[in-house]
Amino acid sequence: MLVVHTADVHIGVENYGYPDPDTKVSTRLTDFLNSLDELVDYAISRAADIVLFCGDAYKSRNPTQTHQREFAKRISKLSSMGIAVFLVSGNHDSPNVHGPATTLDIFPVLNVENVYIGDEIGTHKIMTRSGPVQIISLPWIRKGEFMSFSGSKSSSPDDLNAVIESTIKVKLDQQIQKLDSTIPSILAGHISVTSAVTSSEKSMMLGKDYILDVKSLAREELDYVALGHIHRHQVLNETPKIVYPGSLERIDFGEEKDIKGFCVIEFDPNLKMGRKESSYQFVSVNARKFITIKCQILPTDLNPTSIVQNEIAKYDIADTIVQVHIDLPASKAAEIDEQKIRRSLEAAHHIAVIRKNIKRETRIRLGQHIDGSIEPMEALEVYLSERSLGKDISVKLIEKARNLIEENPI
Repeated sequence: MLVVHTADVHIGVENYGYPDPDTKVSTRLTDFLNSLDELVDYAISRAADIVLFCGDAYKSRNPTQTHQREFAKRISKLSSMGIAVFLVSGNHDSPNVHGPATTLDIFPVLNVENVYIGDEIGTHKIMTRSGPVQIISLPWIRKGEFMSFSGSKSSSPDDLNAVIESTIKVKLDQQIQKLDSTIPSILAGHISVTSAVTSSEKSMMLGKDYILDVKSLAREELDYVALGHIHRHQVLNETPKIVYPGSLERIDFGEEKDIKGFCVIEFDPNLKMGRKESSYQFVSVNARKFITIKCQILPTDLNPTSIVQNEIAKYDIADTIVQVHIDLPASKAAEIDEQKIRRSLEAAHHIAVIRKNIKRETRIRLGQHIDGSIEPMEALEVYLSERSLGKDISVKLIEKARNLIEENPI
């Protein structure tokens, strides 16, 4: 049985793009759809049995008609090829309160064949062309709805998180105890897990999210734990594998160095419970690249703009989203020609920013042995030696100063 695992598709993220004159939609929407198409084409070419979407199909809880059409088009393509699709409800898919529909509710309403929705904690037994698979769904828990149904009166966010975590663990235990040991078992969730690392290199900490201990998911009855919510691909546990596939496309510069893609897992139903995963691989997609170019300008640099242009030339910026950060002293700020720098970046898909980080210069003071009686030329020589400008430049400056003094005696 072949399973494809993805999450955080986030259709609707359109930062760092521009309207395409042909399609009339954002070029960034096209980026996200192209990455999703790579997954869909892979699943079809490999005759996958099921594709798991572990939350956040869209950027917004209220996606536009275009966003809904484009996502539904891909889901329909998988369904029509006999591939089951399991959609877990994520925080971006769900309204804040109980009552309004989620962005995924349209699929069961239309009775779309081979499409299943995990919008509450429960176990789904799905028949694929290679046999049955059982999936425990763990959608994003909406705090407002949870408080209404549970009667929780937690007064602080931390207390509420603790109650939610405890409740999830109890409900997961109930579902796990019902699993059939003869067929593959998968937990598909959209949650934060301890030890997960975000794209900013920081471990997940308690905050707005409730966070489950990775040990509570590493159950011997499970063959694979498919997660979503964290945009960085990572394997948190080996047996069973607990995996975040990461987002399919880079969202911002915090994900600049992340490799984007999806996970492919094979299961052998003949193996023992909790050991049915027979192979695993991460398949990368051709996501749009983000590049940060950093330059440092010194007080002694004679042509700051050329230095920045030379640094840009070291990078392959074609079709990338690029930002340039220039550290420079205040005395050099006026010498930066931003128009020339932008021309050097024309091959990029989008220029996010050219940022000048201006540093206040520390005034160089002459040695304490110098007093008010020092001659101007001597003071200049001491000053130039302190600046370490080099012998040739110092000689020229001293010569010019001497000429000025001799032509205009004080």
